[in-house]
Amino acid sequence: MSAVETRDQPLPRTLQAAGGGHASEPAFIARIRARARRRVLWLRHLWSSGLMGMEQGMAIPHTEVDRLLLPAEELTEREACFYATDEAARHAALEVREADRRALEDGVLERMGRKLGLTAPEQDLLGLAAAAEIDPLLRRVYGYLHDDAALCSPTPWLAAMLFEWRSPFSFGPESGLVRWRAAGPVEGWNSPWSPATPWRADPHLLPYLLPGEAPLAADSAFIPTGEAGRLPCLYPAERQEAWAFVEALTGGEQPTVDIVLLGPDGAGKKTLVGQLCAELGRDLLVADARGVAAAEPKEAVEQAIRVARTACLSGAALYWDGAERVAPAVWRALPNVGLRLFGTTAPLELPERPHTPRHEVRLPRLTQAMRKELWAQLSDQPAPAPVADWPLAPGAIASAARVAPAGPEAVREACRGATRRGMSHFCAPLPCPYTWEDLVLPEPVRTHVEELEAQVRLRWPVYEEWGLERLCPMGRGITALFAGPSGTGKTMTAQVLARSLELELYRIDLAGVMSKYIGETEKNLKQIFDSCEQANVLLFFDEADAIFGRRTEIKDAHDRYANIETDYLLQRMEQFDGLAVLATNRKGEIDPAFLRRLRFLVDFTEPGPAERAALWRLALPERTPADEPLLDAIDWEVLAARLSMTGAEIKGAALAAAFLARAEGSRIGMRHLLHAARREMTRQGKVVRAGSLD
Repeated sequence: MSAVETRDQPLPRTLQAAGGGHASEPAFIARIRARARRRVLWLRHLWSSGLMGMEQGMAIPHTEVDRLLLPAEELTEREACFYATDEAARHAALEVREADRRALEDGVLERMGRKLGLTAPEQDLLGLAAAAEIDPLLRRVYGYLHDDAALCSPTPWLAAMLFEWRSPFSFGPESGLVRWRAAGPVEGWNSPWSPATPWRADPHLLPYLLPGEAPLAADSAFIPTGEAGRLPCLYPAERQEAWAFVEALTGGEQPTVDIVLLGPDGAGKKTLVGQLCAELGRDLLVADARGVAAAEPKEAVEQAIRVARTACLSGAALYWDGAERVAPAVWRALPNVGLRLFGTTAPLELPERPHTPRHEVRLPRLTQAMRKELWAQLSDQPAPAPVADWPLAPGAIASAARVAPAGPEAVREACRGATRRGMSHFCAPLPCPYTWEDLVLPEPVRTHVEELEAQVRLRWPVYEEWGLERLCPMGRGITALFAGPSGTGKTMTAQVLARSLELELYRIDLAGVMSKYIGETEKNLKQIFDSCEQANVLLFFDEADAIFGRRTEIKDAHDRYANIETDYLLQRMEQFDGLAVLATNRKGEIDPAFLRRLRFLVDFTEPGPAERAALWRLALPERTPADEPLLDAIDWEVLAARLSMTGAEIKGAALAAAFLARAEGSRIGMRHLLHAARREMTRQGKVVRAGSLD
């Protein structure tokens, strides 16, 4: 039935709009119904009077045109006179006043408007739009009031008529309704800001207008005041710094401040934020920024505003966890209300807002004493070696403490798992099967490597307990260069070091790191260093001259960008806090600036006769695992004296000799070894003089 077809129907005194009203409905909807009933009385009076006749065959009757062309003041006066003189209208006016009073007492729209900064007309329009979502049958009433069966959505014009706005009010993109995405024009209209454009309320907002507890936004959690305050505080100085900043600028009132917390994953940023809010007496809404970052740009903005609106309506501070993942355009779109906190692992690009002060708090890495103290608060067992010696974040220590009842190995594995997370895909793990007993090096080289191991073991006591970290302000990492011919034990030494120090060894895929695209190489290197600083690993750059090579004279754009990559690598190596070993057989091609930044320069030389004899004995055991003799009259001294071979070549020759002997069904003898050695040396390009191996 159209609006025109219902004009001559009688009006019941207790008209219920579309039959949808009931006593338990929200007060703002009851207010809309009361005002709609009164407006219906006036419209039916117009339609039944001479001001709006129904000329036969006319789509738009003459009398309707005459009525529409009346001065607005005259029509308003007639409407007011009708409300004052008509008995039904006077009764409807009493209902309107009573509904207005109840809506004011209920205050749900007023409270929401105060928190979101909405004007009274914006609150009226929001209520009109929300009512249509809560009770869809009201849309037919809206069409009736518009006198247009095709226009059954709320409009600013209808809100102005129903709520008797005293002055025209226009809504634009800067309206609080639109900025907070509480309501907005229906998409697809050519003139979105026209008074006759249909509007729609955000369905996610409706729970806040209805009785009961409103649900949280997706990927968020609510932390009441004081809950986080019970957790151990690892960063009291940083908490006090942030608290003083907020208090100084807000005087304890509703703050409009941005706080950025910069620290690695698992550093305890969320806990620190909770403790800060407990100090401020504020509830906290924690939002995971990954959900926003994964959405399409437009939807990402909608989700972020919806979360911010939830925090604003609940009166809570808002903490964005993982904020560095979100595009800066999303932060620019957020309304500037309330205390906003951002947790990030990298410097965050936030829009400059003239009236929003910003403060950045950098979380320091936990010292050995802090790690032990945290463990003592989480577990009654003594602090295990990984907690004391590994650069673990608070989150990793908490994970390890949860499995402490399962034993030391469970704790160690939990620590390993925590450090593996986030490792760059450019890092490939290397096995570490060797021990110091398997490593044969000249005594000076071995002593140098042992000094390197000692510094790695003792760096935290020396830095922190003796206070000597001031001598390395840029970075507290330990880096070494292993230089020497191929096969002299550089990779094996790195494997022995990693196993002895209980570190995982990762080799860098230099082919994947190097990129022809400008800026990509630096990006890849940053990813590697950032991930390995937080992990208990030893980083191994094999063939390091490929990336740590000398800077060249600039002759073209390629040289310029290559030098930029080298400059970035120099800077990042100086700031590195982890452990790294560079290996090369072309030490002369390493940029001298890199050499200055390396803690150790270990020169590996080819083994002498004594080392070669030891290498041959290690390569060929006397007996098999089944305790059967394996060798047949081997003269170790002859092999060591006559064959000038590296450790890798000796291993290759020993393996080849074993296959020769097995093929003959005999033990490994000197003739097998000499034949295999001749093949190996020839393969390596070494000249074998006639008779030297006979």
